[in-house]
Amino acid sequence: MSPAGVVDLLVDGPWSHSLVAANGARFHVAECGAADDPLVLFLHGFPEFWWAWRHQLPVVASAGYRAVAMDLRGYGASDKTPRGYDPYTAAADVSGVIRSLGATDAVVVGHGWGGFIGWSAAVLAPRQIRGLAAVSAPHPLVLARAGRAKALSRTAWFQLPILPERRLLAQDGAHIEGLLRAWAAPDGTFPDAEASRRYRAALQVWPAPHCALEYHRWFARSRLRPDGRKYSSRMRTPIAVPVLQVHGAQDAAISPTATTPPHLVTAPLRYELVAPAGHFPHEETPELFNSLVVDWLSATSSLNAPPGSP
Repeated sequence: MSPAGVVDLLVDGPWSHSLVAANGARFHVAECGAADDPLVLFLHGFPEFWWAWRHQLPVVASAGYRAVAMDLRGYGASDKTPRGYDPYTAAADVSGVIRSLGATDAVVVGHGWGGFIGWSAAVLAPRQIRGLAAVSAPHPLVLARAGRAKALSRTAWFQLPILPERRLLAQDGAHIEGLLRAWAAPDGTFPDAEASRRYRAALQVWPAPHCALEYHRWFARSRLRPDGRKYSSRMRTPIAVPVLQVHGAQDAAISPTATTPPHLVTAPLRYELVAPAGHFPHEETPELFNSLVVDWLSATSSLNAPPGSP
Protein backbone atom coordinates (compact mmCIF):
# COMPACT_ATOMS: atom_id res chain seq x y z
CA MET A 1 0.00 0.00 0.00
CA SER A 2 1.39 3.39 -0.92
CA PRO A 3 1.20 6.19 1.67
CA ALA A 4 -2.27 7.63 1.88
CA GLY A 5 -2.90 11.16 0.67
CA VAL A 6 -4.64 13.66 2.88
CA VAL A 7 -7.78 13.39 0.75
CA ASP A 8 -8.13 9.77 1.90
CA LEU A 9 -8.62 11.03 5.45
CA LEU A 10 -11.67 13.15 4.58
CA VAL A 11 -14.06 10.28 5.16
CA ASP A 12 -17.62 10.79 3.93
CA GLY A 13 -20.44 10.72 6.47
CA PRO A 14 -23.18 12.83 8.06
CA TRP A 15 -20.68 15.67 8.56
CA SER A 16 -19.04 18.38 6.50
CA HIS A 17 -15.31 18.97 6.13
CA SER A 18 -13.54 22.32 6.16
CA LEU A 19 -10.24 24.01 6.99
CA VAL A 20 -10.02 26.80 9.54
CA ALA A 21 -7.09 29.10 10.25
CA ALA A 22 -5.95 29.45 13.85
CA ASN A 23 -2.73 30.25 15.71
CA GLY A 24 -0.65 30.48 12.56
CA ALA A 25 -1.75 27.14 11.06
CA ARG A 26 -4.66 25.51 9.22
CA PHE A 27 -6.76 22.89 10.94
CA HIS A 28 -9.09 20.37 9.39
CA VAL A 29 -12.47 19.99 11.10
CA ALA A 30 -15.44 17.67 10.55
CA GLU A 31 -18.73 19.15 11.68
CA CYS A 32 -22.32 18.12 12.44
CA GLY A 33 -25.17 20.28 13.70
CA ALA A 34 -26.40 23.83 13.35
CA ALA A 35 -23.85 26.65 13.42
CA ASP A 36 -25.76 28.53 16.13
CA ASP A 37 -25.98 25.58 18.53
CA PRO A 38 -23.56 25.40 21.51
CA LEU A 39 -20.16 24.17 20.34
CA VAL A 40 -18.69 20.85 21.47
CA LEU A 41 -15.13 20.40 20.20
CA PHE A 42 -13.63 16.89 20.06
CA LEU A 43 -9.87 16.30 20.30
CA HIS A 44 -8.50 12.88 19.32
CA GLY A 45 -5.55 11.08 20.87
CA PHE A 46 -2.60 9.03 19.65
CA PRO A 47 -2.44 7.24 17.22
CA GLU A 48 -5.79 8.42 15.79
CA PHE A 49 -7.24 11.41 13.91
CA TRP A 50 -10.63 13.19 13.77
CA TRP A 51 -12.41 10.03 12.58
CA ALA A 52 -12.08 8.63 16.11
CA TRP A 53 -15.23 10.63 16.92
CA ARG A 54 -17.39 9.25 14.08
CA HIS A 55 -19.77 7.61 16.61
CA GLN A 56 -20.16 10.80 18.62
CA LEU A 57 -20.56 13.59 16.04
CA PRO A 58 -24.08 12.78 14.78
CA VAL A 59 -25.36 11.74 18.22
CA VAL A 60 -24.16 14.91 19.95
CA ALA A 61 -25.48 17.02 17.07
CA SER A 62 -28.90 15.38 17.33
CA ALA A 63 -28.90 16.28 21.04
CA GLY A 64 -28.82 19.97 20.08
CA TYR A 65 -25.12 20.80 19.86
CA ARG A 66 -22.72 21.84 17.14
CA ALA A 67 -20.36 18.87 17.17
CA VAL A 68 -16.93 19.48 15.64
CA ALA A 69 -13.92 17.14 15.58
CA MET A 70 -10.57 18.65 14.67
CA ASP A 71 -7.31 17.08 13.57
CA LEU A 72 -4.65 18.16 16.04
CA ARG A 73 -1.61 20.00 14.72
CA GLY A 74 0.54 17.47 12.88
CA TYR A 75 -2.26 14.94 12.34
CA GLY A 76 -4.67 14.09 9.55
CA ALA A 77 -5.43 16.96 7.20
CA SER A 78 -4.20 19.69 9.56
CA ASP A 79 -0.89 21.48 8.99
CA LYS A 80 2.21 19.57 9.99
CA THR A 81 4.46 22.34 11.21
CA PRO A 82 8.11 21.93 12.27
CA ARG A 83 7.33 23.07 15.82
CA GLY A 84 4.33 23.63 18.08
CA TYR A 85 3.78 20.33 19.93
CA ASP A 86 3.93 21.75 23.44
CA PRO A 87 0.77 22.31 25.53
CA TYR A 88 1.00 26.10 25.29
CA THR A 89 0.80 26.02 21.51
CA ALA A 90 -1.78 23.23 21.52
CA ALA A 91 -4.02 25.14 23.95
CA ALA A 92 -3.73 28.22 21.72
CA ASP A 93 -4.63 26.01 18.73
CA VAL A 94 -7.84 24.92 20.48
CA SER A 95 -8.69 28.46 21.57
CA GLY A 96 -8.05 29.75 18.06
CA VAL A 97 -10.14 27.06 16.37
CA ILE A 98 -13.06 27.84 18.69
CA ARG A 99 -12.91 31.51 17.72
CA SER A 100 -12.40 30.71 14.01
CA LEU A 101 -15.57 28.62 14.14
CA GLY A 102 -17.40 31.77 15.23
CA ALA A 103 -17.96 30.67 18.82
CA THR A 104 -16.95 32.40 22.02
CA ASP A 105 -16.43 29.15 23.94
CA ALA A 106 -16.90 25.39 23.75
CA VAL A 107 -17.16 22.23 25.76
CA VAL A 108 -14.03 20.25 24.93
CA VAL A 109 -14.06 16.46 24.77
CA GLY A 110 -10.53 15.09 24.55
CA HIS A 111 -9.14 11.57 24.47
CA GLY A 112 -5.59 10.65 25.46
CA TRP A 113 -3.25 13.41 24.33
CA GLY A 114 -6.36 15.30 23.22
CA GLY A 115 -7.49 15.15 26.84
CA PHE A 116 -4.06 16.39 27.95
CA ILE A 117 -4.55 19.36 25.63
CA GLY A 118 -8.10 19.85 26.93
CA TRP A 119 -6.87 20.04 30.53
CA SER A 120 -4.18 22.47 29.41
CA ALA A 121 -6.64 24.69 27.54
CA ALA A 122 -8.95 24.82 30.57
CA VAL A 123 -6.10 26.51 32.48
CA LEU A 124 -4.22 28.36 29.73
CA ALA A 125 -7.27 29.56 27.72
CA PRO A 126 -10.07 29.49 30.32
CA ARG A 127 -12.34 32.01 28.58
CA GLN A 128 -12.85 29.65 25.65
CA ILE A 129 -13.54 26.47 27.69
CA ARG A 130 -17.09 26.00 29.00
CA GLY A 131 -16.57 22.43 30.19
CA LEU A 132 -14.16 19.54 29.81
CA ALA A 133 -14.68 15.82 29.26
CA ALA A 134 -11.33 14.05 29.61
CA VAL A 135 -11.34 10.51 28.24
CA SER A 136 -8.52 8.17 29.33
CA ALA A 137 -6.67 11.34 30.27
CA PRO A 138 -5.84 12.09 33.92
CA HIS A 139 -5.00 15.61 34.97
CA PRO A 140 -1.49 16.43 33.66
CA LEU A 141 -0.08 16.70 37.17
CA VAL A 142 -0.89 13.02 37.82
CA LEU A 143 -0.32 11.72 34.29
CA ALA A 144 3.31 10.70 34.79
CA ARG A 145 2.47 8.31 37.62
CA ALA A 146 -0.74 7.08 35.94
CA GLY A 147 0.94 5.37 33.01
CA ARG A 148 1.17 1.59 32.93
CA ALA A 149 4.68 0.12 32.84
CA LYS A 150 4.53 -0.92 29.17
CA ALA A 151 3.09 2.44 28.10
CA LEU A 152 5.80 4.29 30.00
CA SER A 153 8.47 2.14 28.36
CA ARG A 154 7.03 3.02 24.95
CA THR A 155 7.10 6.71 25.85
CA ALA A 156 10.76 6.31 26.81
CA TRP A 157 11.48 4.58 23.51
CA PHE A 158 9.69 7.38 21.63
CA GLN A 159 12.43 9.74 22.85
CA LEU A 160 14.92 8.16 20.47
CA PRO A 161 15.54 10.00 17.19
CA ILE A 162 14.33 8.57 13.86
CA LEU A 163 13.84 4.94 14.95
CA PRO A 164 10.29 5.35 16.36
CA GLU A 165 9.16 7.14 13.19
CA ARG A 166 10.57 4.34 11.07
CA ARG A 167 8.75 1.76 13.12
CA LEU A 168 5.43 3.59 12.77
CA LEU A 169 5.93 3.64 8.99
CA ALA A 170 7.18 0.06 8.65
CA GLN A 171 4.95 -2.64 7.14
CA ASP A 172 2.28 -0.10 6.24
CA GLY A 173 1.84 0.87 9.88
CA ALA A 174 1.45 -2.61 11.40
CA HIS A 175 2.88 -1.29 14.70
CA ILE A 176 -0.01 1.18 14.94
CA GLU A 177 -2.53 -1.64 14.85
CA GLY A 178 -0.47 -3.38 17.52
CA LEU A 179 -0.69 -0.33 19.79
CA LEU A 180 -4.46 -0.10 19.36
CA ARG A 181 -4.91 -3.77 20.23
CA ALA A 182 -2.50 -3.61 23.17
CA TRP A 183 -4.30 -0.67 24.80
CA ALA A 184 -7.90 -1.77 24.15
CA ALA A 185 -9.86 -4.30 26.20
CA PRO A 186 -8.46 -7.75 25.42
CA ASP A 187 -11.88 -9.36 24.95
CA GLY A 188 -13.29 -6.60 22.73
CA THR A 189 -13.58 -6.17 18.96
CA PHE A 190 -11.63 -2.91 18.61
CA PRO A 191 -9.96 -2.20 16.32
CA ASP A 192 -11.99 -3.78 13.55
CA ALA A 193 -10.58 -4.03 10.03
CA GLU A 194 -11.76 -0.56 9.00
CA ALA A 195 -10.39 1.19 12.08
CA SER A 196 -7.05 -0.58 11.70
CA ARG A 197 -6.84 0.38 8.03
CA ARG A 198 -7.74 4.04 8.57
CA TYR A 199 -5.44 4.65 11.54
CA ARG A 200 -2.55 2.90 9.85
CA ALA A 201 -3.11 5.00 6.72
CA ALA A 202 -3.38 8.28 8.65
CA LEU A 203 0.13 7.95 10.08
CA GLN A 204 1.59 7.05 6.70
CA VAL A 205 1.25 10.70 5.64
CA TRP A 206 4.71 12.11 6.34
CA PRO A 207 5.61 13.91 8.58
CA ALA A 208 2.60 12.86 10.67
CA PRO A 209 4.55 10.12 12.55
CA HIS A 210 7.21 12.63 13.58
CA CYS A 211 4.64 15.26 14.60
CA ALA A 212 2.64 12.75 16.64
CA LEU A 213 5.73 11.68 18.57
CA GLU A 214 6.74 15.27 19.29
CA TYR A 215 3.85 15.57 21.80
CA HIS A 216 5.29 12.59 23.70
CA ARG A 217 8.80 14.02 23.47
CA TRP A 218 7.84 17.40 24.88
CA PHE A 219 6.11 15.80 27.86
CA ALA A 220 9.08 13.60 28.73
CA ARG A 221 11.89 16.03 27.99
CA SER A 222 10.33 19.12 29.52
CA ARG A 223 10.13 17.71 33.02
CA LEU A 224 13.62 18.95 33.87
CA ARG A 225 13.49 22.12 31.75
CA PRO A 226 12.24 25.58 32.72
CA ASP A 227 9.30 25.38 30.30
CA GLY A 228 8.15 22.10 31.86
CA ARG A 229 8.45 23.45 35.40
CA LYS A 230 6.55 26.57 34.38
CA TYR A 231 3.80 24.42 32.83
CA SER A 232 3.48 22.29 35.96
CA SER A 233 3.21 25.44 38.05
CA ARG A 234 0.48 26.85 35.81
CA MET A 235 -1.46 23.57 35.91
CA ARG A 236 -1.83 23.90 39.67
CA THR A 237 -4.42 26.59 38.92
CA PRO A 238 -7.84 25.18 39.87
CA ILE A 239 -10.20 24.58 36.96
CA ALA A 240 -13.49 26.42 37.40
CA VAL A 241 -15.62 24.64 34.77
CA PRO A 242 -17.47 21.30 35.04
CA VAL A 243 -15.28 18.27 34.33
CA LEU A 244 -16.18 14.73 33.32
CA GLN A 245 -13.47 12.07 33.60
CA VAL A 246 -14.13 8.83 31.72
CA HIS A 247 -11.81 5.83 32.05
CA GLY A 248 -12.03 2.31 30.71
CA ALA A 249 -11.62 -0.25 33.47
CA GLN A 250 -9.45 -2.41 31.20
CA ASP A 251 -7.17 0.41 30.01
CA ALA A 252 -3.71 -1.07 29.45
CA ALA A 253 -2.08 2.33 28.87
CA ILE A 254 -3.39 4.53 31.70
CA SER A 255 -4.43 3.41 35.15
CA PRO A 256 -8.20 3.94 35.60
CA THR A 257 -7.57 4.79 39.26
CA ALA A 258 -5.79 8.02 38.28
CA THR A 259 -8.43 10.39 39.62
CA THR A 260 -8.06 14.16 39.79
CA PRO A 261 -7.21 15.67 43.20
CA PRO A 262 -10.33 17.62 44.31
CA HIS A 263 -8.44 20.87 44.86
CA LEU A 264 -7.61 21.06 41.12
CA VAL A 265 -11.27 21.35 40.03
CA THR A 266 -13.53 23.76 41.91
CA ALA A 267 -16.59 23.15 39.68
CA PRO A 268 -18.54 19.85 39.65
CA LEU A 269 -16.26 16.90 38.89
CA ARG A 270 -17.83 13.65 37.70
CA TYR A 271 -15.91 10.38 37.34
CA GLU A 272 -17.19 7.48 35.23
CA LEU A 273 -15.59 4.04 34.94
CA VAL A 274 -16.62 2.08 31.83
CA ALA A 275 -16.19 -1.57 32.78
CA PRO A 276 -16.14 -3.19 29.32
CA ALA A 277 -13.70 -0.70 27.76
CA GLY A 278 -9.97 -0.27 27.55
CA HIS A 279 -8.13 2.88 26.47
CA PHE A 280 -10.69 3.81 23.78
CA PRO A 281 -14.16 3.84 25.44
CA HIS A 282 -15.57 6.18 22.77
CA GLU A 283 -14.77 3.54 20.14
CA GLU A 284 -15.01 0.30 22.12
CA THR A 285 -18.38 1.06 23.77
CA PRO A 286 -19.77 3.99 21.75
CA GLU A 287 -23.42 3.68 22.81
CA LEU A 288 -22.57 3.67 26.51
CA PHE A 289 -20.04 6.46 26.05
CA ASN A 290 -22.51 8.59 24.07
CA SER A 291 -25.15 8.19 26.76
CA LEU A 292 -22.69 9.35 29.44
CA VAL A 293 -21.52 12.35 27.45
CA VAL A 294 -24.96 13.55 26.32
CA ASP A 295 -26.27 13.24 29.88
CA TRP A 296 -23.28 15.20 31.20
CA LEU A 297 -23.60 17.84 28.48
CA SER A 298 -27.22 18.38 29.47
CA ALA A 299 -26.22 18.83 33.10
CA THR A 300 -23.33 21.10 32.08
CA SER A 301 -25.67 23.27 30.00
CA SER A 302 -27.92 23.71 33.03
CA LEU A 303 -24.95 24.69 35.18
CA ASN A 304 -23.81 27.27 32.63
CA ALA A 305 -27.26 28.67 31.91
CA PRO A 306 -27.71 32.38 32.74
CA PRO A 307 -29.77 33.17 35.87
CA GLY A 308 -33.50 33.01 35.18
CA SER A 309 -33.17 30.90 32.01
CA PRO A 310 -35.47 27.86 31.71
